[in-house]
Amino acid sequence: MERVYRLTISCPDRVGIVAKVGQFFSGHGGWIVEANHYSDPVTGRFFMRHCIRADSLPFDLATLKAEFAPIAEEFDMDWQVNDSGAPKKVILMASKESHCLVDLLHRWHSKELICDIPCVISNHDTLRSLVEWHGIPFFHVPVDPANKAEHFARVNAIVEEHKADTIVLARYMQIIPPELCERYHGQVINIHHSFLPSFVGAKPYHQAAERGVKLIGATCHYVTSELDAGPIIDQDVIRISHNDTVEDMVRLGKDVEKMVLARGVRSHLEDRVLLHGNKTIVF
Repeated sequence: MERVYRLTISCPDRVGIVAKVGQFFSGHGGWIVEANHYSDPVTGRFFMRHCIRADSLPFDLATLKAEFAPIAEEFDMDWQVNDSGAPKKVILMASKESHCLVDLLHRWHSKELICDIPCVISNHDTLRSLVEWHGIPFFHVPVDPANKAEHFARVNAIVEEHKADTIVLARYMQIIPPELCERYHGQVINIHHSFLPSFVGAKPYHQAAERGVKLIGATCHYVTSELDAGPIIDQDVIRISHNDTVEDMVRLGKDVEKMVLARGVRSHLEDRVLLHGNKTIVF
């Protein structure tokens, strides 16, 4: 893949932002290979994502940041620039269900997802052999229902030890405590069926079958302290009918879940997702 610098910007909208950024890069011989812009008409906020060929610029990433900083200050930008040649470190977390974890590992193995996976964390030992087959360390961190703080302290220690950029909950069936939600704001990605809030708790597909639902869906979102209510990255649905059994619905639901999670993770890894309050701009 062509190595690029990915610049993402969020700032108050005004005349001249695109021109100023474009002039900066063209003035240094920078070759912009992808450009995305969006102006929110309600909040007056402007969003931008540019990809610039790294080999077209006369300086490295650190110098690029230093040279661009005065423009960022002039326009009051929240901004970052990342090097596609330095893949993000992603820790995967799972419980017993394997479909989302297997799908992500396959996409990583086949280089569909460009990232480093330093380890997988699970509150069960069920998926160890599957993970270790890929040559990835597996951490079994059991959960004591009477003392979940100990579990999450160990999880946090593992995340810090491996310097993870992103945590993906690939059907990890524990609620992340508020303090970790705040610490890793915009870094924890979750997937769940889209029956919420109608069918909560155990066996949502059984509940949905009893109500005769016609659409099965999945939602990929960032984790916040408000359960399953964080900024949405991606969603999708599949149509079903009265002919589908509960088993069919579970199978089809798993298909949608892993597809939506993979798309959401890919968008995050490629710096395509910009947070905007409790929603996202996805380029």
